[in-house]
Amino acid sequence: MQITLLKGKLHMAEVTQAELWYDGSCAIDEDLVKLAGLREFEKIEIYNVDNGERFATYVILAEAGSRTISMNGAAARKVQVGDRVIIAAYCQLSEEQADTFKPKLVYLKDQNKIDRTANTIAVQVD
Repeated sequence: MQITLLKGKLHMAEVTQAELWYDGSCAIDEDLVKLAGLREFEKIEIYNVDNGERFATYVILAEAGSRTISMNGAAARKVQVGDRVIIAAYCQLSEEQADTFKPKLVYLKDQNKIDRTANTIAVQVD
């Protein structure tokens, strides 16, 4: 049996651009793409923390070191520059693979500077 697990995410990324008339996609700083274990043209889910929108698109590369997060095409209608989003990718694994798999989690702060990385999330308590 195959199960779907979180592969990698950019947590609380700040939208730096919204380009309605560019090819539909999400342009992400190449350094952040690599750090989160993502790939060019990979399907991603985007969760807008500021307005609750949830949508899917794919990764295109933005200049390494630019800290760019640009929503393009129809996705530009789902955000405002400055919104905070979670960008997530998932993978299909066998149950045996899932037993040892660790996602690549990248936590961002203002201007998409890296705050920290992790491969686990703390247990939520009341």
